[in-house]
Order: sequence, then structure tokens, then C-alpha cells
Amino acid sequence: MARILITGSADGLGALAARALLSQGHQVILHARNPARAQAALAAVPGADTVLVADLAKADEVLSLADQANALGPYDAVIHNAGVYQVPHEEIFAVNSLAPYLLTCRIESEGQKPRRLIYLSSGDHRGGRALLNNLERGTSYADSKFQILLLMKAVARAWPAVYANALDPGWVPTKMGGPAAPDDLDEGYATQVWLAASEDKAAKVSGKYFYHRKPVRCASGVEDTFLQDAYIARLELISGVKLE
Repeated sequence: MARILITGSADGLGALAARALLSQGHQVILHARNPARAQAALAAVPGADTVLVADLAKADEVLSLADQANALGPYDAVIHNAGVYQVPHEEIFAVNSLAPYLLTCRIESEGQKPRRLIYLSSGDHRGGRALLNNLERGTSYADSKFQILLLMKAVARAWPAVYANALDPGWVPTKMGGPAAPDDLDEGYATQVWLAASEDKAAKVSGKYFYHRKPVRCASGVEDTFLQDAYIARLELISGVKLE
């Protein structure tokens, strides 16, 4: 049985992934941005171990979330599922880019980092940029999904004992994707579940980008190790928190 934390799991892909993991016998810890959403999360995912509350748009609450998570003990996997779309660019950066970085740096309990880290990107990342000199002013959704891949690649290089991967869930009919989204909803969360808990050799890799459980190529700029390192250095400068 694996122990898995899923951010942004009150509804959508996060809640679907949580229910699928519970059905496989795993222990799941949910996350929601406020107490009302926390109650909704527990109602949507019966059987979850607990729900942690933090607004990922606020760095101090993100760090508090890491402390709350660490107090519960080590994790086998963390799924960085939370994300925002049609909001101001400053909030997109805070939730989609900075929060996963802070949680990656700070979630470590009893001297153990999570064994697996899963980051949600998007095919839209191909239209994104790193924006190293402009991060504090915010980023577009596409930029944030490019940036999360830079983070994943940097973590995979820095922590060889951890399986760090990212995925494109596809354009699926969730609240964010809208009812007309053409991709398969079940496939939208299946890759998260597979990367978090499968013993399949194909899932126990690192530094890869997946779509429907198959590795795919990401934008060529993502593979630039100098850009990866510069992005991490910029996040460290902005937040005062170091990836180590």
C-alpha cells in the first residue's frame, strides 16, 4: 500500500485520481484551498485518510501545508495536481509554478523525501516560456506549464533516488476543461494514478513526460539544463527556499 498526497483534490482530476488510488487499496491524503472545499473533498472522496487545507496562492500557506504534510509521516508519492487557469497571471505563477516548487523543497518527513513526484503539465506548454526576469509579475497558463517541466527535469537530475515525472492529462471535460473538451476523462487521471503507484517498470523512471501513460517529447527548450538550473535559481531567489 502506498501513501499518497494529492494537491487540488476537492474535485476534478485530483478527486478522480484519489478515488482510483483508494480503490486500489492505497492511503490518500487530500488537499483543498479552504475549509469549505475541504469538506467537499471528503464528501467527494469517501475513504480518504484526511484533508489538508492551504491556499496555494499564498506562499506562507504553502509552507504551512508542507509542515502539515510532514507531520503525518513519509509519503510514497506526491501528485502536484492543483492548478488554475483563467485568473490573473500573478496567481497562475503562485499556484501553478511557485507552490509545486515550495512543496517539492519542503515535503520531507523522518528524513525521507517522497519516492515519486508527479507534476501536471499540459500540451499548452509548447507555447510557454521560462520568463526568468519576469516571474514575479506573473505568467500565462502556457508559461506555467513550461515552467513545471523545467522543475520536474531539474528535480530528476538533482534527486536520482526519486522518480520525478510529468504528464499531459489532455483536454478533458472537467470544470477547468469545460464540457466540450474532446479527450477521454478516464485517461486524464489514469496516468497520475499509474505514475504514483504502479510497479510497472515503465512507470518507475524519472525525468519523463507522459501522455496517456506513454512517454512523449516535450518542447525542446525544456531539455536545456542551463535553463532548468537558471529557473530553479530564480525560484530560490524569489522564495528564499532552496532545492537541496
